[in-house]
Amino acid sequence: MKISLIKRLGVAVRLGCLASLAVISPAAGQTVAQSAKQMKAKTGNLAFTATGQGEYKFDTGVLRGKLRAGGKSLGLTSVVHVPSGITLSGAYGIFGHYRVFVAHTRFGTAAWDWPSTARLIEGGAVEVCWSAAKDRPFEMTAVYRWHDASSLDLKTVVKASKDLSHFEVFLASYFNEVFTNSLVFVKENPEVQGKAGFLAAKKSFGDWLMFARDSAAVRIIKDGRWAIKPHPVDWAMMPEFGKPLGLRRDPKTGITAVLMAPPDDCFALSTPYQTEGHYSLYLSLFGRTIRAGEVARASSRLWITQSPSAQQILEQYQTYLNEAGGGQAVGEGCSSGQ
Repeated sequence: MKISLIKRLGVAVRLGCLASLAVISPAAGQTVAQSAKQMKAKTGNLAFTATGQGEYKFDTGVLRGKLRAGGKSLGLTSVVHVPSGITLSGAYGIFGHYRVFVAHTRFGTAAWDWPSTARLIEGGAVEVCWSAAKDRPFEMTAVYRWHDASSLDLKTVVKASKDLSHFEVFLASYFNEVFTNSLVFVKENPEVQGKAGFLAAKKSFGDWLMFARDSAAVRIIKDGRWAIKPHPVDWAMMPEFGKPLGLRRDPKTGITAVLMAPPDDCFALSTPYQTEGHYSLYLSLFGRTIRAGEVARASSRLWITQSPSAQQILEQYQTYLNEAGGGQAVGEGCSSGQ
């Protein structure tokens, strides 16, 4: 994927935000309750199925598609929202492990270019493994597991063979071009008297927008990792996020993809301006030094819904946080896969 360098001297003084996430699209004509009822109308299988050569398919009744299409670790591709028939995913997939950094260093161009293996594990989940290499002093595994018919949990585990200073996994999600609304939940939104709320990624802010957790996260972002060629990015720094919570939405139907992570696991969210051609949203995971021999973990969730209000998204996020400490175990190391 090619991302061009942008130049940014500052952030526009006046920040924009979505007026209301509670409005129902006239074209959709559905309330959240009606959407939920529709989603429950068909019960699918909350398990991945191997199709051969390291590729897996899924059909939960709400979402249908592929994981690791062609055996390549691009995340979820060919994803269709079954009730509406709308394609969710873009060219590079959803929840794909893209760039991986330590301070001043990027490991290759993208993790999806590294050799990897995969296998089905307990509960119908898929475990992907990237073994350590001469130029990658760590082993990384990722477990994709359906939480319910519209929610996918991803747990990324890193085992370091040497110290990894300010380690980062840049988790990428690329959506269909109809997903032209992109918003991040910020701590202080000037358009609502400094209250927390969702802020739309307007073109006036810049081409590539970064929402950090705090000043320490900003220092990591600015340590030189994003100046590395090819395809460096000069991020426009936006207000700090209030919660690691962002979304992409199709304004015509109200279908919404919400990305979330525990606050200790995610140190930044980023997006291009809403209608920029990547139609993407990113989570920067870890953001800390992992010592040699240490095993570190980061969790994230994708939730697909329709015409949610801001309050409903926040309630769903709190439910996720309450659940995040539990769940089924994640493998601690690479095993032979398909």
